[in-house]
Amino acid sequence: MNKEELLSKIKKSFVRVLEHNNFELNNTTTAEDVDGWESITHMLIMTDIEKSFNIKFKLMDLMSMENVGDLLNTVQKEIENQ
Repeated sequence: MNKEELLSKIKKSFVRVLEHNNFELNNTTTAEDVDGWESITHMLIMTDIEKSFNIKFKLMDLMSMENVGDLLNTVQKEIENQ
């Protein structure tokens, strides 16, 4: 799965949890850039992404993610390690 396909699937998780699609996700997008992406919804988004890709994030990976680019890299790494 390439980065564009990953990003598209990840965006679906954001839309499901946030219940809107008034945002653009790219490598530099952070929670400050997306209306409704707060601490509670962040965990819901991460859980939805884990279910969508059938992966499990490591705590250190979750703590080190600073933007959507980091999220994409982590998801890709977890997929490759399956």
